[in-house]
Amino acid sequence: MKPISGVVAVTRRIQERSAAIRNDYLRRVEATINRKPGAERLGCANVAHAFAGLPSNDKFKVVVERAPNIAIVNAYNDVLSAHAPMQRYPELIKVEARRLGATAQVAGGVPAMCDGVTQGTPGMELSLFSRDVIAMATAVSLSHDVFDAALMLGVCDKIVPGLLIGALHFGHLPTVFVPAGPMTSGLSNNDKAKVREQAAQGRVGRAELLAAESAAYHGPGTCTFYGTANSNQMLLEAMGLHVPGTAFVNPGAAMRDELTREAVRTALAIVNPARQVAGQTRGGQFAPIGRVVDERCIVNAMVALLATGGSTNHLIHWVAVARAAGILIDWDDFSDLSKVVPLLARVYPNGSADINQFQSAGGPGFVIRELLDAGYMHADVLTARAGGLREYARVPVQDGDVLRWDDPGASRDEAVLRPAARPFSATGGLKLLQGKLGRSVIKVSAVPDDRHVIEAPCRVFDSQEGLHAAFEAGELDCDVVCVVRWQGPQANGMPELHKLTPPLAVLQGKGFKVALVTDGRMSGASGKVPAAIHVSPEAAAGGPLAKVLDGDVIRLDADAGTLDVLVDDAAWAARPLVTMPRALIAANGLGMGRELFAGMRRGALAAEQGACTWL
Repeated sequence: MKPISGVVAVTRRIQERSAAIRNDYLRRVEATINRKPGAERLGCANVAHAFAGLPSNDKFKVVVERAPNIAIVNAYNDVLSAHAPMQRYPELIKVEARRLGATAQVAGGVPAMCDGVTQGTPGMELSLFSRDVIAMATAVSLSHDVFDAALMLGVCDKIVPGLLIGALHFGHLPTVFVPAGPMTSGLSNNDKAKVREQAAQGRVGRAELLAAESAAYHGPGTCTFYGTANSNQMLLEAMGLHVPGTAFVNPGAAMRDELTREAVRTALAIVNPARQVAGQTRGGQFAPIGRVVDERCIVNAMVALLATGGSTNHLIHWVAVARAAGILIDWDDFSDLSKVVPLLARVYPNGSADINQFQSAGGPGFVIRELLDAGYMHADVLTARAGGLREYARVPVQDGDVLRWDDPGASRDEAVLRPAARPFSATGGLKLLQGKLGRSVIKVSAVPDDRHVIEAPCRVFDSQEGLHAAFEAGELDCDVVCVVRWQGPQANGMPELHKLTPPLAVLQGKGFKVALVTDGRMSGASGKVPAAIHVSPEAAAGGPLAKVLDGDVIRLDADAGTLDVLVDDAAWAARPLVTMPRALIAANGLGMGRELFAGMRRGALAAEQGACTWL
């Protein structure tokens, strides 16, 4: 089915806005595609260095037989449960490449931090900028320039966007992303949240809280809630950059290794025809990532995010990803798509199900099929598979040593996944808010309808610690809008403020009207408390949050799409901006390596511009 008018309109707007820089990008990609392979193009000493460490048979293949050579960029470390399984993937990939007459090399490793470990600590202030560090590390890895394709091994929050941004700067390379899957279900996300709220109230101690957290986060794989990491995987499926259906197969599943081998086969099927191995093309076509990720592909990713109630972080990350491909998107595009795209999934924090239940109900294959059939996605796109995006509307099944892909059928749990004809909501889960306080976004899919409009006096905090202290002192037991400023990219690197969720949820549970307004992030785990986040321009850049005073009445209206302070226009215009406290500036820049990121903080663009540090 052809895309509906609302999707077409946004896509055309993006194409028109992006025409000049997209054309420049594609010219660079095409110029690089037309070069000779690295083993023929580079000097003899360069070639000798590049392949000196290879086994002799591999060296012969790539230098003499001119076999295709796959770059492996690996985000492995075993602090991240989601990345721990990737320790053994490079050898598995190399063996499969050899079997197919090709070679593979670990081109490099990229850093990968766990936001769950650093949440609420100074280390979290490195988190957002780690995305651009990963992009640069990916570029360093690929800069050896002896590769015909690339496999990107990564899953979590900033890692996939960073790998994707880096890969798009090498847009001439066919690229396939290789995940490891989610951990098996442990303590439910709802039960975990209840214990956190009890701990915030002092009703349980550290031992009980640690036991609950350890029961929730208990083994290898991605965390089981539908946060940024799992949203990454959904978006990669919608962009056609995975082996279809590989996103949410558990690390210990028998099919996991075969899906990783299939990633090698997929990559080799889409290399430049001059470099393909005889008998291994499998009907593929040349699909460099710079051609795959076009405006339609980016819109497909945005639609998938909205239809599943995914992470708000992607209103920052996918702006940066699109820009890396010469494409300009903004929050108006997300907002206009959200008006027409239905919500098909209820996964925690937008429901009680975890990601394994989402997979069991039909997973990405069901969502993509429904969106394609109803005209919410572009089907006529280039992907890593010969069959195009329709291949991603199926689910993988292993039959002995052979993989096949079947139609997902009907939803196996309509409390988790619904067809496009009977959605949970006729609109997506994100809204744009605008008004005197700037532009911001709110994730409404998890917020009760009676909380979509909050009007109350505000309390202004310069840090999340200040809010916690006021909560513990009982100062917030009232209707209140909590303003937490100096949390944007230029102020302190825009850390996630997810540790504010439990105390605010407690206040809401007491019956108070509560909301959060901040120029920081709340992560993919933002939930039932209304939160106007990513406020732009940020306070540190002279944004209006720097004018707000304790007691000002703030109105957050998610239905009307407004965020206003109810102060007379003349008085508001005359009110001076306060500056970020010197002590806070000093504190934000010292310790835990934050000194090394000073240049990134100074040069960071606004959240709506992707918080990029490389433009």
